[in-house]
Amino acid sequence: MSQLDLRGIVKRYGAVTALGGADLAVPGGTLTAVLGPSGCGKTTLLRCVAGFERLDAGEISVDGRVVAGPGTHTPPERRHVVTVPQEGALFPHLSVRDNVAYGLTREERRSGRAEEVLDLVGLAGYGDRMPHHLSGGQQQRVAVARALAPRPSVILLDEPFSALDAGLRADLRRDVRAALRADKATGILVTHDQNEALSVADQVAVMRDGRVLQSGPPVELYREPADPWVAAFVGEAVFLTATGPDLLTPLGPVTADRNPGGTGELTVMVRPEQIVLTEGAGVSATVTGHDFHGHDATVALLLADGTRVTARVPGHAVPVAAGSAVSVRVEGACRVWRADHLER
Repeated sequence: MSQLDLRGIVKRYGAVTALGGADLAVPGGTLTAVLGPSGCGKTTLLRCVAGFERLDAGEISVDGRVVAGPGTHTPPERRHVVTVPQEGALFPHLSVRDNVAYGLTREERRSGRAEEVLDLVGLAGYGDRMPHHLSGGQQQRVAVARALAPRPSVILLDEPFSALDAGLRADLRRDVRAALRADKATGILVTHDQNEALSVADQVAVMRDGRVLQSGPPVELYREPADPWVAAFVGEAVFLTATGPDLLTPLGPVTADRNPGGTGELTVMVRPEQIVLTEGAGVSATVTGHDFHGHDATVALLLADGTRVTARVPGHAVPVAAGSAVSVRVEGACRVWRADHLER
């Protein structure tokens, strides 16, 4: 299990700075999802780790061995790092087994490694088939098996599920994650899908403007975002102003998850699932809309002071008609910041 460390890496393309000092540590045997808006530097970071781009500053090391840094640039073929692209890019003239075994030594081929990794990705018995006989999802499984076969130090997955439909994508990413764990592989998954990042990764790194703003376990990023921008990017969020020692908001008093320090106005983050429609005591609100999603539903609410918020309720809950008067309250502790964080 190989640890990957990125320390202050910088990559420029002329006047454009794609990476402006990104830091990230990927523990051995884990999968880190790199999440961020388009143009934030996700793909450039992946290309620098793979060795396709030279750093302008900073350092990349694998298990303590520097592969990129001042005066050092180990070429891609010597880094023991493999990339799984968005489309599997299999060799059309080779069987599934030969695709997976491509690049293995003769001894490794004889050891049955190809069959072993095909089994890991759920394709046992598919070795003799040709790529054009496989579905898109199966081809991506073969691409992952081919990446795992030589037991690389690091596997890089560049949005490998983006071309698949939603149901197939969920099944494939779950099976690929299981395969990486079974093979004790260290991986980075680049994605623009927040749900994918939160559901599949051991660690999520959020990027913006060429830097990693925050990294940590998915639960930590969702519940304890570093700032309001991260909070809004990693899931839906409602931001309210709180005043007084009781943290009074338009949704009533709330409980803070920490002491933000300082004095003055606070910004409170409330996740939609924390806003509960209740028949008991609460703040008056008017339902302005209701969207059903199956497993859950979102309810748009207009508070008495004109504030608009969205609540998330279980899908089995009885729909509330638009125009209905309801009471709402906040459950659980809320993340809070000094209001000036929003101006940074």
